[in-house]
Amino acid sequence: MIPIKPVADTAGAPRAPRSADSALQYLQPGTLNLSALPPLSLYIHFPWCVKKCPYCDFNSHESRGVMPEEEYLAAVRLDLEQSLPLIWGRKIYTIFIGGGTPSLMSAAGLDRLMSDVRTLLPLDGACEVTMEANPGTFEAEKFKSYRASGINRLSIGIQSFNPNHLKALGRIHDDKEARRAVEIAHANFDNFNLDLMYALPSQTLAEAKYDLDTALSMAPPHLSLYHLTMEPNTLFAKYPPALPDDDASADMQDLIASETAAAGFTQYEVSAYARPGRQARHNRNYWEFGDYLGVGAGAHSKISFPHRVLRQARFKQPKAYMESARAGNPVHEEVEIGRADMGFEFMLNTLRLTGGFDPNLFGQRTGMSINAIEKPLNEAEAKGLLYRDHKIIRPTELGMRFLNDLQQMFLRD
Repeated sequence: MIPIKPVADTAGAPRAPRSADSALQYLQPGTLNLSALPPLSLYIHFPWCVKKCPYCDFNSHESRGVMPEEEYLAAVRLDLEQSLPLIWGRKIYTIFIGGGTPSLMSAAGLDRLMSDVRTLLPLDGACEVTMEANPGTFEAEKFKSYRASGINRLSIGIQSFNPNHLKALGRIHDDKEARRAVEIAHANFDNFNLDLMYALPSQTLAEAKYDLDTALSMAPPHLSLYHLTMEPNTLFAKYPPALPDDDASADMQDLIASETAAAGFTQYEVSAYARPGRQARHNRNYWEFGDYLGVGAGAHSKISFPHRVLRQARFKQPKAYMESARAGNPVHEEVEIGRADMGFEFMLNTLRLTGGFDPNLFGQRTGMSINAIEKPLNEAEAKGLLYRDHKIIRPTELGMRFLNDLQQMFLRD
């Protein structure tokens, strides 16, 4: 990646506020030539949770008392205002409020946040607005208020319906609260997702089937089914639990594929299963190498301009983020994706889609010819990891099984 400019490591360092003039540098001639800008999404990060889970590597911080909700939401508004010159005239098609645990936010706080968003940004009339929620924080009246404030989709972090596995995962809810959360979601939302994990500590195939069958019996429009992984810098990485072996994990994957298909779900991404018309539009925009503005502590952005693609990351620590937003610029890192990295960046995302992508999308999103990745495309096709013709490029079933290997083939030496 090509650095755009140095950014100080301390939130207290002097920084120039963003302005229309400062954004002009991104509109200058560059190394790419995008014929059109991709759809734009908004991601808002809420960094606090009740308890940090031992497997979680997201930017989340235990609340440890009263959260500075008002101060934080004021910083998010400043962040949005300072980002406007980068996205002038562009409409927002999807919004995702993630964390942390955004459902810790008060009903009044969420209403303020959505009001600020609508005041500052033009939203598409059919904008999908998703909020992450954990069962231990579900209150029926609060979720009615969330719906009234403009949230039209929930993503509920169930993870398991087995009390022993929930305890092993460090979750704050039990299986009864998980069921209650789905009931509240059904009562207030016609579109929601359930997050489940499999290959959990000491989990058997029968236990994985019970979790899946329980989730399916609740008729969710969308399921996200994740294989538990040991992420660096987590408690599980330091003290690894006993996990099912590769054969047992593969059996669980086969079970998921057959049972979700029988229940009318289509797997459209590595971990995503949806009923007709219920695919996650926000996540799909990520996987199709669309654009997203990320605001909030530790949030990441990808923003395209006619001749370059920019990535940003905000300060991770909430206090540093709030201080830097007040100082005029909460961006901690800012880089331009270079031509040498563009093919890998694109394929890293699009190869997650089981249905693949139209070859023309590569040029539209990267500003480069598909010939730029001709060699790894040929090699992947020869190994049976990829299918392609003039209409589609997609991973084969074997390619999906060995997705990491397939993606790495597009890394430049």
